[in-house]
Amino acid sequence: MTPRRSAPAPGSRPADQEVSMTMARLDPVQYHWVHVFDDSSPVYTVDHEQTVLGYDRDAGTFDMILRFKGNGGHCNRHRHITTTTILVLEGEQHLTDLLPGGETRQKVRRAGEHHLTTGDVHPHLERAGDSGALIFYGHHTTDGRMYELLDDDMKVIHTVTLDEMIETWENA
Repeated sequence: MTPRRSAPAPGSRPADQEVSMTMARLDPVQYHWVHVFDDSSPVYTVDHEQTVLGYDRDAGTFDMILRFKGNGGHCNRHRHITTTTILVLEGEQHLTDLLPGGETRQKVRRAGEHHLTTGDVHPHLERAGDSGALIFYGHHTTDGRMYELLDDDMKVIHTVTLDEMIETWENA
């Protein structure tokens, strides 16, 4: 008896057939960007732009992109306290983990690199490399909290929530 080969399902392809895919590039011009700037810390300057791709309060999701110019500007010192997906779309993401005792650990993520965190143990600073960066963040929260902001003494000064991020975006 000869085994029967089933016909491929409509729209499918044989496993050994290569498929050519065209990678779409993100067009930053099509988005509304909000500039965030704060130079009150003597340690670093907050300087980036952000846009919101979408959110769902009931599902606890918030998707956004940060755009850094490559001028050394950071986002606020923070610690993610919920699950966050990070994808570097363009450029490099430079992170400085702020460890106990004042020690630091440097990390660099390049375009195309992905990271998933279920919450950070240590706070960190983020910026771009010299050529700037576009970085996607997908936040997933079960209790509405997204991340903690810390002052120069490493004390939590504010917990950023999903509702706060949505309200800020809707009023931008």
